[in-house]
Amino acid sequence: MITGGVKGGEPRWRAALLAVPRTLRDDLWTAAADPLPRLSRPRLLARLPHAVIGVLAYATAILTTDFLTHVYGLVPGLALLLALCQSAALLAAMFRPIPAWWVSTAAMVGAAVAAQSNLPWEVGFPWTEPGLLAQAATVFLLALRVRPRVAAEALGVNVLAGLVCLMFLSRGQHENLTQAVSLLIIATVLGAALRGRRVARTELVAQEELTAEERARRTLLEERNRIARELHDVVAHHMSVISIQAQVAPHLVEHPTDELTENLAGIRQNAVDALTELRRVLGVLRSEDPSAEGVRHAPQPTLSRLEELIANVTAAGLTVTTETTGEPHALSPGAELSAFRIVQEALSNAMRHAPGATVRVQLGYGPDDLTLRITNTAPDGPAPPSPGSGHGLLGMRERTAMLGGELAAGRTPDGGYEVTALLPAPARTPAEAGEDTP
Repeated sequence: MITGGVKGGEPRWRAALLAVPRTLRDDLWTAAADPLPRLSRPRLLARLPHAVIGVLAYATAILTTDFLTHVYGLVPGLALLLALCQSAALLAAMFRPIPAWWVSTAAMVGAAVAAQSNLPWEVGFPWTEPGLLAQAATVFLLALRVRPRVAAEALGVNVLAGLVCLMFLSRGQHENLTQAVSLLIIATVLGAALRGRRVARTELVAQEELTAEERARRTLLEERNRIARELHDVVAHHMSVISIQAQVAPHLVEHPTDELTENLAGIRQNAVDALTELRRVLGVLRSEDPSAEGVRHAPQPTLSRLEELIANVTAAGLTVTTETTGEPHALSPGAELSAFRIVQEALSNAMRHAPGATVRVQLGYGPDDLTLRITNTAPDGPAPPSPGSGHGLLGMRERTAMLGGELAAGRTPDGGYEVTALLPAPARTPAEAGEDTP
């Protein structure tokens, strides 16, 4: 039989009631260290809260000793001991708030027990005035570090301790319970509110860092995706050339054997199959890029179109000079494409961030490498705001790394900017270069 509101044969309210002592023990019976956070700014005042609490603890020791001695009528030694407990609790609350709160509460009860036999009629009870302020400060420091539930539990224990003192130790004295509880509630709520604000700010900073990492990761993947789409066209062209050459090869031999014809037919079929798979891969890469549809059949640029690129940039208002050193030679299609894109991205960055500057493009051909150096002078004035964040430098790094090269970019002493890329690009024989044209 199932009884509503019963879980495992025990009423839920009873199970919840039995769990209260265990919860209070777990929350309030701990000596875990929780240092008071320093102010983040200004840095010169980072330790200001600690200094203020130190001064307050000193004042608490003096005022509480005087109050317990002259008003509560305690002997000076006992009054000093209770006052030092309140003061030490306030100092310890900066590092271990829960043990400090226990000491503060115990000092309050101890003072009430010691004074209840000779307490004057008109004196508030059970909190002394300086002791109440010290305990409110301790509760505030507690609520500033612990969860709101723990702070509420500590507040409840304080109120309960005050009620017990009034019920069993009071002899009709004026009770200051209402004012004391109000002050303790205000201190608890204020501390919990400041803690919530600090936690929210910390979570916001962590979320911003996570968002920045995800954005950087997404940008990197987008750039690699774009490079993969471009290189696909280069690979697909080579596969097409292999297919055509394998189809034509039997006709270049006067009496080809059956084995040769069969092997060449297999090579051609494998090339056609690979080309089909490459087209499927390209379809996946371009499926989420609407802009790729317009350039699906456009040939990939090479350094032979560098003059056209520079002419377009010059027409847009940028002064560009070019310089070529070494003996120009044919490069692999991947190196040609990467070199063109690096120059293109560097010129685009100069147009966006250095209006009115003069740009110098240098190409240095070596036996086994190609050096690109694009340098612009300082801009004539402030650059206009650029919508969005560009990925030019990231793309240049990815293209250089893909070829196993090196790239360096940074500001020049005169306020300009320089991009230098060293690309492994061994010279190709005329026969190898001819394979790039069908």
